[in-house]
Amino acid sequence: MKIGFWRSWALVVGMMIGSGIFTLPAVLAPYGASSFLGWAITALGALCLVFSLSYMAARNPQAGGPQAYVFEAFGRVPAMIVAWGYWISVLVAVAAIALSFAGYLGVFFPIIEGKPLVNALVALVVVWCFTAISLRGTEEASIVQLVTSLLKIMPLLVIGIAGLLVGDVTSIPLGNPKNESFPVMIAGILLLIMWSYIGIESATIPAEDTVDAKKTIPRALFAGTLTATAVYMLSLAGVMALVPVETLANSAYPFSDAARLLFGSAGAWVVAVGALISIGGALNACVFLTGVVPFAGAKEGLFPKVLGRGRNDGTGVNAILFSSTLASVLIMSNASKGLLKSFELMILISTFSVLIAYLGAALASLKLQLLDHKQGHAIKPFRFLVSLLATLFALFAIAGAWSLYQ
Repeated sequence: MKIGFWRSWALVVGMMIGSGIFTLPAVLAPYGASSFLGWAITALGALCLVFSLSYMAARNPQAGGPQAYVFEAFGRVPAMIVAWGYWISVLVAVAAIALSFAGYLGVFFPIIEGKPLVNALVALVVVWCFTAISLRGTEEASIVQLVTSLLKIMPLLVIGIAGLLVGDVTSIPLGNPKNESFPVMIAGILLLIMWSYIGIESATIPAEDTVDAKKTIPRALFAGTLTATAVYMLSLAGVMALVPVETLANSAYPFSDAARLLFGSAGAWVVAVGALISIGGALNACVFLTGVVPFAGAKEGLFPKVLGRGRNDGTGVNAILFSSTLASVLIMSNASKGLLKSFELMILISTFSVLIAYLGAALASLKLQLLDHKQGHAIKPFRFLVSLLATLFALFAIAGAWSLYQ
């Protein structure tokens, strides 16, 4: 079945809007209003990355995904680094999203709230439930992806708009919890926020199955990224306008807390259900990808051959089991840190890893433009400049990791 614009858009939005937005208000609360500036810079950087990906997708619609572009530009070894970075990012995302799922379950089962070991055990159960689904080889139809993407957006928009109408956005203080210099603080915020932008490359992966890929993929990438950004910033502002940042910083389910203030307990439950659906969908996709990426990469020599073994229907059984086992170890090794601390650590690792892939894609865009120039094609200054900005943005985001570990 060919994928059109709306299904490509849903793929981008569905991958981007997962667990990140439902937990990030708590993680970003110490930064207060400063986080909005960080979000604006992140959005601009992400759009530069999207522009670079769009160019490469239009240039060669048969090759999908960052590692394919890097392979074409730089060869096998750099492609291997990008492939492993991407897999590690998705692997750690499984652990982080499972913890976020456990956090929102606390709305319905308060007995698990504030108990790190119990949260970790719940996260393990959730991971292996979705692992069982992936092992069955089931795939979600693209129309379901579109519907679930819309379902994800609606509660976020309602909370965001209602929060801005009822709350006081001017009361959100500027925050700098570590008293860092401005560039260092913004770099740290940027790395946290980039977690919510993982997935901007999604529409490039099924390029061969996309209708008029040269036009559809770039449009879907831009529209999906802009849609998610608007939803992110509106909903974050609404939550911060309602819930004091001191309270928000310790919340395992910030959107439910905001909904409770707006609509009472019933509202909190409705938002929590929506969050669990959204987080569960993202977790299912990530568990599936932890099998797909090494399973496919093993055939190209980018991963050990053992991970390329599976069933005849293309299900990477070994890769899925291996990845879920590593995710389980990661969850338990961080159980003592508590839910929010564990979540923050894992999104840092996951984001740092995927930024390697994004950096590789941005550099590949520069290299391919230069290669095309040698073949007699004129370099378009704006395109080259944007690819250069995407490279600098990825480097700046990676540098943010250092500030957050200090």
